[in-house]
Amino acid sequence: MNAPTPHPSLLWAETAWVEGRWRESVLLEVGVDGTWARVQPEIAPPPLALRLPGPVLPGLVNAHSHAFQRAFAGLAERRENEHDDFWSWRDRMYGVALAIGTGELRELATRLYREMLAGGYTQVCEFHYLHHAPDGQRHADPAAMSLALAEAAATAGIGLTLLPVLYERAGFAAPALRADQRRFASDVGFVLALRDRVRALGASGAQGASGTEAPVAPAPGRVRAGVAIHSLRAASTASMRELLDRLAGDDGPIHIHIAEQTGEVDDCLASTGARPIEWLAREFSLDARWQLVHATHAEPREIEAVAATGAGIVVCPTTEANLGDGVPNLPRWLDGGVPLAIGSDSQVCRSAAEELRWLDYAQRLVRRRRNVTADPARHGGSTAARLFEACAAGGGAAAGFTRWGLQRGAPADALVLAASAPGLAEAPAAHRLDAWVFATDAPAIAQTWVGGRRVL
Repeated sequence: MNAPTPHPSLLWAETAWVEGRWRESVLLEVGVDGTWARVQPEIAPPPLALRLPGPVLPGLVNAHSHAFQRAFAGLAERRENEHDDFWSWRDRMYGVALAIGTGELRELATRLYREMLAGGYTQVCEFHYLHHAPDGQRHADPAAMSLALAEAAATAGIGLTLLPVLYERAGFAAPALRADQRRFASDVGFVLALRDRVRALGASGAQGASGTEAPVAPAPGRVRAGVAIHSLRAASTASMRELLDRLAGDDGPIHIHIAEQTGEVDDCLASTGARPIEWLAREFSLDARWQLVHATHAEPREIEAVAATGAGIVVCPTTEANLGDGVPNLPRWLDGGVPLAIGSDSQVCRSAAEELRWLDYAQRLVRRRRNVTADPARHGGSTAARLFEACAAGGGAAAGFTRWGLQRGAPADALVLAASAPGLAEAPAAHRLDAWVFATDAPAIAQTWVGGRRVL
C-alpha cells in the first residue's frame, strides 16, 4: 500500500523555536490566509504531516534594504585618496544609482531577494528612493521602479514591505537636491500615491511594470507598504508635518535614517540647536509605527525619550562597520525596552546570522567584554537567543505586522536549519541557536518557508 501523501498545510518538526525556547515534536498548521492556524508542541506527527528535515526557527525580517546597492557591494573597498569615509562612499554610490534602469533593478532585486531567503530573511522592508528615470524625469508610470521591486519579491518568493521615501533636498541648508540625486526627488503626494499603489497591488496580486502577472504570486498579505523619510537633512520640517498629518489614522510603518554619522549630528545641531533624535522626539509624537534606522549616535537622554514612545530602532551592523559609522549603545537601547530589528542596508552582507553576530561582536570590541548583550535572567544567558527574539519581534513590527514568529495568527514563515552543517552538527541541542549565530560560516539553512510555501 502506498504511503499517504503529506498534506501541504500540515508541517511537523522534531524541534522548533516556540515562545523563546526549543520545543519538541511541534505541529505547524498553515491557514488558508498564509498564517499559522496552529502551533502545537509535544504532539506525535499526524500521518499526513510533512516532516521538516531539521530544527525550525521563525523567519526574520530584513528591516532595512536598498536593493539597488547590491550592484555596488564589493566595489568600494579601495582607497584612492588620502581620506575615505561615508560621504565619499555616498558620492560613488550615487554614480551607480544613475546607471540602473527598471529592468536591471528587477533582475538585481530578484537575485538579491533569493540571497536573503537563503540567509534567513522571509520579509524585506525596502527603503525605496530610486524613483525616476536616469535623467530625473518621471517614468510614464511613476510607480515603475516600485513595481519592479514588487515583481522581484514575488518572483523570489519573499514578503515585501515597500517604503517609498520622502526626499527633497541635499542638506539642512540646501534648498534642493544635487544633480546626482535627481532620481530621488519626491514630495508628500508622490510618496503617498506610491504607498497606495503598492497596497492595492498587495490586495489584488503582484503585477509587474508591464502589467503582466508576476511569475510567482505573493502569499496573501505579503506585499505591504508604509512610508519613509530619508533623513532630517533631506526633508523639510513643513513636509514632514504634512506627511504626518496625512498619516493620521494609518497604522503603516514610518521609517527614517537618523544619527548615522557624527557629521549629520553636527549639522543638525548647527541647524536646529538639537541632536537628531532629540529634535525628532521633541517635534513629533513618536509611536510604535516609527522605526529609527541606525540611531548610531544617541545620548542616554535620547534613548530614554524614544523608549517612552514605543518606537523601534533598526541596526545594520555590517553596513555600519563597512561605512565606518560607529557603534550604537545597544545595551542601553535593549535595557530601555526599545524594539530592535536588523537590516542589510547596502547589501555587503545578506546573512541574518552574520548581522546578529555583529550586533554583539561590535559591542565586545568597544567594551572589551564578551556576551555584552546577553541577559543572564533570560534564555539561560544566551546572547543569540536574546538578540534573535528581540529582532524577530522588532522586525515584524518594522514590516507592519502585529504578530511574528511561530505563533497562531503570525505569517507562516519558517527556517529549517541544516542540522549537519559545520558548526551546527557538533552543537548540543540546547545550544543550536548560539551555534547558528556564532559558529557557522557556511550556508546552514536547508529550507525557507514563506506564507506556508517552501521557497528555498
